[in-house]
Amino acid sequence: MPADAFAAELERLGPGAPHSREPSSARSRRYCRRLAGRHYENFTVASWLLPRRLKQHFCNVYAYCRWADDLADETGDPKRGLELLGWWEGQLRDCCAGKAAHPVFVALAETIRQFQIPAEPFVDLLVAFRQDQRVTRYETFDQLLEYCRYSANPVGRLVLYLGRCNTPQRARLADSICTGLQLANFWQDVARDWDRGRIYLPQVDCRRFGFQEEDFARGECNEAFRRLLAAQVEQAEGWLRRGLPLVALMPPELQFDVALFIHGGLAILDAIRRQKYDVWTRRPVVSKTKKLRILAGCWWRIQRGTLTGTEP
Repeated sequence: MPADAFAAELERLGPGAPHSREPSSARSRRYCRRLAGRHYENFTVASWLLPRRLKQHFCNVYAYCRWADDLADETGDPKRGLELLGWWEGQLRDCCAGKAAHPVFVALAETIRQFQIPAEPFVDLLVAFRQDQRVTRYETFDQLLEYCRYSANPVGRLVLYLGRCNTPQRARLADSICTGLQLANFWQDVARDWDRGRIYLPQVDCRRFGFQEEDFARGECNEAFRRLLAAQVEQAEGWLRRGLPLVALMPPELQFDVALFIHGGLAILDAIRRQKYDVWTRRPVVSKTKKLRILAGCWWRIQRGTLTGTEP
């Protein structure tokens, strides 16, 4: 949410805020639904396509992630961000111990209990948010993948828990999809991340293609940058496509959503290519028309029984 709006929210519900009594479950669930409903991305986690019985739980998980993300980025002060993330982890630990007080954790406690979710994926996400306060450059692609292990992959693991289908094979495929989505978002947001002082493009590749730090400062989309970003887009597509078999391994009620996440990520990469890798002039986005085509295509293949996860 915008920094000023989050500042008000932090004053109301952050550390030191008066909590006269624990919010009711109903009020906490409504809070998480409102929070999820205010944020629209390529395919929001609170999608209306989710099974009805799971929508609230996805909203609860989303609210946890949204708050953690805002605590890390919206204060504009890395030291303060780390302090707030420490407070948030303390709230999580209290929640797991049955002492939830914040509305997000009152709602999330029901999800954790019902689906027997361990603390690990929630804690792992905080590792990435803390890293963003300390690390602004990545030397190698492998280092970036290690970041994705914490920033993105726990989300896929949480989806598997909500689908009651967490197995080693599915987890590996979910990791591949989530890593691909994270990379797609990085390449979509090169300009935004630069404005925040961060470069996720591996430094070794920047040097290999001849795109220097001063070129970032100029926001220059020259031939070196196009070749650099094209290579990264190709990598991201590979991770997404290697995760496609997960669709057929998911419960039927979640196959559509997993397919949409994958094809949404592929559409982001396609949008970058269509702009000839110029992510400086404007941020590549997936148009409403394209989203509708993806929805219709996935729906049609499900009706025909051909949404196996291996289609192009």
